[in-house]
Amino acid sequence: MLKKLLVCLTILFATLNMNAQSVTITESGGWFESAYVKWEPISGAESYNVYYTGEGVTNQKIDNQLIRCYDGYSRADILGLKAGTYTIKIVPVISGVEGTEATTGTITVLAHDRNGFAFANGRIPGAYNADGTPKSGAVILYITENNKNTISLNVTGANSNPCVGLQTILDGFKKGNDNRPLIVRLVGQITDLDYMLNGDIVIENKNNTSSYITFEGVGDDAVADGWGIRIKNASNIEIRNIGTMNCNSAEGDNIGLQQDNDYIWVHNCDFFYGDAGSDADQIKGDGALDCKRSTYVTFSYNHFWDSGKCNLLGLSENSTTGLYITYHHNWYDHSDSRHPRVRFYSAHVYNNYYDGNAKYGVGSTMGSSVFVENNYFRHCKYPMLTSMQGTDIFYGTGGTFSSEDGGTIKAYNNSITGETRFVSYNATNYPVEFDAYVASTRGETVSSSISSKQGGNTYNNFDTDPALYVKNLVVDTPEVAKTNVMQYAGRMNGGDFNWTFDNSVDDTSYTVNAPLKAALSGYQTTLVCVQGDAGPDPDVALSASAGDGMVSLSWTVNNFSASSFEVFRDTDSDPSGRTSITTISDPSTLSYVDNSVTNDNTYYYWVVADGSVESNVDSATPTEGAVGSGDEIQNFTESGLNSTFFSFNIEASLSTSKGTVIYNSLTLTQCLKIESTTNISFSTTAESTLTLVFNDGFSGRIKIDGTSYNATNGLLTLTIPSGSHSITKTDVANLYYMSVVYASLGLEDIGKLAAKLYPNPVKDYLHISSKVKIEKVTIYNLLGVMVKSIDNHTEAIDLSNLSQGTYLIKAFTAQGVVDKIIVKN
Repeated sequence: MLKKLLVCLTILFATLNMNAQSVTITESGGWFESAYVKWEPISGAESYNVYYTGEGVTNQKIDNQLIRCYDGYSRADILGLKAGTYTIKIVPVISGVEGTEATTGTITVLAHDRNGFAFANGRIPGAYNADGTPKSGAVILYITENNKNTISLNVTGANSNPCVGLQTILDGFKKGNDNRPLIVRLVGQITDLDYMLNGDIVIENKNNTSSYITFEGVGDDAVADGWGIRIKNASNIEIRNIGTMNCNSAEGDNIGLQQDNDYIWVHNCDFFYGDAGSDADQIKGDGALDCKRSTYVTFSYNHFWDSGKCNLLGLSENSTTGLYITYHHNWYDHSDSRHPRVRFYSAHVYNNYYDGNAKYGVGSTMGSSVFVENNYFRHCKYPMLTSMQGTDIFYGTGGTFSSEDGGTIKAYNNSITGETRFVSYNATNYPVEFDAYVASTRGETVSSSISSKQGGNTYNNFDTDPALYVKNLVVDTPEVAKTNVMQYAGRMNGGDFNWTFDNSVDDTSYTVNAPLKAALSGYQTTLVCVQGDAGPDPDVALSASAGDGMVSLSWTVNNFSASSFEVFRDTDSDPSGRTSITTISDPSTLSYVDNSVTNDNTYYYWVVADGSVESNVDSATPTEGAVGSGDEIQNFTESGLNSTFFSFNIEASLSTSKGTVIYNSLTLTQCLKIESTTNISFSTTAESTLTLVFNDGFSGRIKIDGTSYNATNGLLTLTIPSGSHSITKTDVANLYYMSVVYASLGLEDIGKLAAKLYPNPVKDYLHISSKVKIEKVTIYNLLGVMVKSIDNHTEAIDLSNLSQGTYLIKAFTAQGVVDKIIVKN
């Protein structure tokens, strides 16, 4: 009876607690085919359920991943809504039971502006319907910083299933055999993934007309940080509501349409600085949003933040037929040039806001036809340029566009203020040296007698073709366009990054805005958690290796950043009686050598990180004469960062864009970037030879155990003692391959036979001298393949025909076999 009473009281108190705590909504609103709500978190709530009602839907529960927590507030976003009115209900979950709900007022959701060439011929790019709801059978993936490398999906036609990791999933869709609409939703700040293609996430679907893919951000803070998005051989692709920043210029554009694409829509994205590249025009990164060899494309409602090169259009198409693109309602916010820079294409450029552009607005070359209408130009130095005529060559320069032939710009009803120079066609005063033909009516046909000064190219009047959308489109006035662009361009509600430009400086400056660059480089999301996305469990993987009177330990740390380690030992696998033998406070030290052991006894080891994250148990039995488990090789092309011997810190970064190296008959295409944060640690159980392979010709320095050593022609070889070792940066380098080879390999030491090998490293001839007769010499590469054999040994051996690399020399004598490691330069 008493027990039942206690249970009843417990339930009563829990109910009273829930009733006493209700959610306080602090903000809610609608956006393009989406809505959001924010609230104050309440004590004791283990999670929240969120429901929406409106436009024929009642109390529809949303996915967990759309519910996130931030510092001081919680937020939910609802995507895939029809335009209309809605309410959102938030319900806390306490002790597994829903508590007191709170409901927003009426929220108005807007429809996206689906105008432009991407929607020609009845196509609706992306995995959403024209009304904003997901297409039937759509698969929705949520990508977070925690799951970006582990998310999985079975894809029809993939090489193997399940496909694990975002790029691997997209590789499956590349085959063009899976017709399910795919929606990829980025949640928060997503940094480089373990597997990308030359620094990009690449979207392909073999131009499958039945395949539809949308890449989108959730809320106002989705960021692709450090990587770009590349589209190739693809149809029906949509990218929206994503911020791109800090892209590696050597790896490409923020977002790029590379080749053979059609029906592509990129909209409501924020484009920020990339990292400076090697070219003079890459100080702000490479292209922000470029398009090559693609057609039926719309770029709309994007925000370009001081970009150096916004929109390159066309490269080597060598045709002016069938190439169509639209740019509308984009905010060129103190960006410098290419808004767009057009080759070959028929381009419709309307209702954009040119806001303080230090170089030029629209550029036309190579026979392109560009219709520029109802845009607002504020302090754009040269609003429109045609290659090799008019303002492009007015100041005595060789032109802006590498002396390419001109195209033709038809301009109508643009608002232009604060420009340095703009000259329209005039049959009397400017029949040749003009920047654009300014039409008197929107539907005016440009005469074929008006042509570019260089190339004689004429306007094709695509905008008056009744078969295309342009002819009958109703556009905003320039003033209304400016207002709409400032309100709606970029991510939801302008995104989570705020910056105010100084027009008195930034209108005319095309150098990097240093404070803006610093803010972007230091950007950190305020996202704390994603409901239902705890991420993979923290993990410490331990490996023990025995030597003579010693045990070498090494470990890797996965899915979290540790600050300290404690090493435990016992003589059995039961952890209850284990003893702590050392504490390591340096989180970059991922190895330890235990010298306080007795040969022929078995020892068991554990490593505990930060006092709570425990490794597996591993054992080792030291024995007299043991030299460890043998040679260790890390081929980054084949194995990436996977190793049970070498440990890499969590910031370690791989690249496939640093060139190709041939070593030991291996073709190496992937390297570990040796940067200020890079740390490689490992432990050896005997004296060994460490070999590091870099780019051919590299002669920089690398730090090994705190001392800097110079590489020679891309190779560094060093004899290291037994114990713990680390490799860190002195100079920036690209490491393709590394090996640890134990000197004796279990055979007699060459010194005991009074033999000598020199020089080592060797370039051409290797000399072997010995007090005993050497009957035969064989040479093996590290793959175990014999590459040379010499009978009736003479003192000098010609090695000039061998590739650079590390080799094992076996010298056969009457007293035994001598092994020695040499390095061939």
